Amino acid sequence: VRVKGKWKSVIRYDCGHDFSHRDSNNLRGEQLNEDLILPYKDALTLADEYIDDHWEIYMFEFLKEV
Repeated sequence: VRVKGKWKSVIRYDCGHDFSHRDSNNLRGEQLNEDLILPYKDALTLADEYIDDHWEIYMFEFLKEV
């Protein structure tokens, strides 16, 4: 999401630490990490479908702090 001219990450799905997880961020720079306990392929499918279906909710929750 672009806030005051800068791009901010709202949610990110990752497997960079040898396990699949989701990172949810807020404008204060705080991050909530959730282990997904899924194989990488299933985590990718979940991320793609979940973000497609819920991006507006994530954006609203993130931007309500502005």
